[in-house]
Amino acid sequence: MKKVVLAALSLAIAPFALAQTQGVSDDEILLGTAQDLSGPIVSLSKPVVNGMLMRVEEINAAGGIHGRKLRLVVEDHGYDPKKAVLAAQKMTQRDKIFATVGSIGTPTALAAMPIYEEKSIPHLFPLTGARQMFEPVHRLKYASVAPYYEQMRAAVKYLVKAKGYKKVCTLYQDDDFGLEVMRGGEAALKDLGMQYAERTTYKRGATDFSSQVSKMKTAGCEVVVMGTIVRETVGTMAAARKLGWEPAFVGSNASHFDTIHKLGKALTNGFYAACTANVPYADDPNKAVRDWFSAYKAKYGEDPTIMAAYGYQIISAFAGVAQKAGRNLTVDTLVSTLESYSQPADMFGADELKFSKTSHLGSDRARLCQIQNERWVPVSEYLIQ
Repeated sequence: MKKVVLAALSLAIAPFALAQTQGVSDDEILLGTAQDLSGPIVSLSKPVVNGMLMRVEEINAAGGIHGRKLRLVVEDHGYDPKKAVLAAQKMTQRDKIFATVGSIGTPTALAAMPIYEEKSIPHLFPLTGARQMFEPVHRLKYASVAPYYEQMRAAVKYLVKAKGYKKVCTLYQDDDFGLEVMRGGEAALKDLGMQYAERTTYKRGATDFSSQVSKMKTAGCEVVVMGTIVRETVGTMAAARKLGWEPAFVGSNASHFDTIHKLGKALTNGFYAACTANVPYADDPNKAVRDWFSAYKAKYGEDPTIMAAYGYQIISAFAGVAQKAGRNLTVDTLVSTLESYSQPADMFGADELKFSKTSHLGSDRARLCQIQNERWVPVSEYLIQ
């Protein structure tokens, strides 16, 4: 009789315990993401959201995760840290999300992260390569790709050694993102017994780079480390071409977008960037990517970009972890699963993800890619070992 009573109590307590997990109900898992849908990187966030929603629909159509459907709340921060805080507060307090996934931008993610930590909301796989996304180790923070610092440290060292450059300069956005890129290049130069010949910055949202370009040209720069994203990359290269100046330009994976060669056309040929996945094209040699490309275009009426692939990957990664965590999905079971979770390389050529209790970074490796004939191609093996 005593065993029967205990069993009955266990059954009564289990649903109550499950109900205490914010964002998880009997039939739904609620996720949130903060994107730039009205600011300077809207061209990046829009396909991210599309890729996320596409994968959410696929997972739900296949029965969900242990019988639960995924639902994604999308908030706009306009690439403004203050708005990112407001978006985080809304999603955690009003929407009551279980986790935030793939939120975009270094300054915006840094501003919002304390909100998520305070509310015990996992901050997963943000679209930024800032080291603060996984350092110091925190039970709620997990990043999936090599940080900007390590990307640039490896890429700059590789280029300088391969090409014999003597004068390296840097142009970077005057914020946390730009600083990480600049410092990664600086670390590479220090390893080589060198230093920047010139440093110059720009404010977020800038459109004129003529003075910065003139300054670097006067300094005789042979290669420029670019803490830029899309418009700034194209604008800088256009300003350089107008002056008849053609150094090598190298950026992080924050500028590894097909948007760059679509906007800049031939003038962006030769641009290098660290890359953590392949840009998808309609004629991709991988049939799985070609099929995904066609399905995305049929659904959204436009070609997918690598950002759509990132969004798709992020939801796939969450689904893999949640599936392995089991039916009793809580923050504790999710974290426990993540701390020993691995996921093989995917169809987009991304590196294997592997986490542990002491490392909340899924991969610390990147390759070097280059725009050739208005198309991104890998030009190195993995540079970070």
